[in-house]
Amino acid sequence: MKFQSQNVKCSFTGHKLTQYAGLSPIMRFIKKHNISKSLDELFPTVQHNATKFSNVQIFMSIILASLSGVNRIVQIAHFTKDYLVLSLLKLKTNLNKDVISTRFKEFGQRGALSLQEYFLGFNKRFLEKTGLTRVVIDTDSTVSTVYGHQDGAAKGYNSSRKGALSYHSLLCFISNSKLLLNSWFRTGSAYTSNGIVEFMKQTKAFLPGSVTHVFFRADSGFFSGNLFDVLEEFGWRYLVKVKLKNLKKLLSRQEWFQVEGKKDIFICEFDYQCNGWKKQRKLKAIRRIKKWVETEFFGEIVLVPEYEYACYCSNLEEDAFGLHGVYKQRSTSETWIEQVKSQLLAGKTLTSDFHANDILWQLNVFAYNLSIMMRYNMKAIWRQEHETFREWFINLPAKVVSGGHQLELKLYSQYFYKRKWLNFEMSL
Repeated sequence: MKFQSQNVKCSFTGHKLTQYAGLSPIMRFIKKHNISKSLDELFPTVQHNATKFSNVQIFMSIILASLSGVNRIVQIAHFTKDYLVLSLLKLKTNLNKDVISTRFKEFGQRGALSLQEYFLGFNKRFLEKTGLTRVVIDTDSTVSTVYGHQDGAAKGYNSSRKGALSYHSLLCFISNSKLLLNSWFRTGSAYTSNGIVEFMKQTKAFLPGSVTHVFFRADSGFFSGNLFDVLEEFGWRYLVKVKLKNLKKLLSRQEWFQVEGKKDIFICEFDYQCNGWKKQRKLKAIRRIKKWVETEFFGEIVLVPEYEYACYCSNLEEDAFGLHGVYKQRSTSETWIEQVKSQLLAGKTLTSDFHANDILWQLNVFAYNLSIMMRYNMKAIWRQEHETFREWFINLPAKVVSGGHQLELKLYSQYFYKRKWLNFEMSL
């Protein structure tokens, strides 16, 4: 089966029918970039008498549902009953829940890896078009709690539900563009930095040649000598928070200097080599007086400072105070992770099969990236979270009128964001 979306013409009147009018220009963007065609070639549908749906129709239903805020296989099947969705995906009838999970399970690990490679290549082509030569890569991991008996789910670190089964995915963002460049779907028992060296080698392979300067930033879960070795081989700058069991004791032995103009802030730096490291590296620390506490000293009550510390390993030239400011900027990547999980619903739609869940995760991640890519040249809406973008430009009621092998969408003529919607449509 070949996938082909219908041309949809839009005008503003006063009628309502579909709930997802904004999917029409999005499908035009998808068609323009040959996404459906590429997926159809990558995952050709084997025709049988009972075959009602092509693989690419199923892939696209997941992507469009994610963009529209729909998750769970049963709800996605219901989502494809919408007349506009049926028309855009060339479906004769809505999907059923069994065909989605069954088809993804058939793809297995090979299908998951093929899909990831395609998406990495697509992300690379987008980055090439941005013209960026200097990028910041923020790397993190995220836990997705599960409530059934999903394959590969395991107990691990879970801040929201201690001891619950989960998946523990690895992600890295290009902070300049908010693009989620690469992600690995992993079992919940995986430690934060498991596979990080191979992950970064793969990530580097899909960076455009035009990118000449890379700055890598991550939290203490990625404090690893092997990672620093490979980042230095790449010629990248990096900033990673230090994680050592004896860190406070180690810092207490250092010579501290007050930051000029900051009476409660002190910094230090020193060389240190952890067990297993090939060489020493510079560690830079900052401490701030959190509060003063009373304590007895030789029979007298005195006030002594209680400090809070932060320590970093970096090959940047800034002192600890400067590094601390740069590190705090990575908090924005945590916001993007929440968008991927809570607004694009990555990890919310699950089957009993690990590789099928990997494919579902990748499709949701790709939906997030599509949201970013479509809005990249319209900075006013690019800065908005996807949930806002969805409310303004996707989940819009409209009447769908068909005739002459063409569909026409009729939207409410007094829609508040009408001008922005038309500008967005024109930009695609």
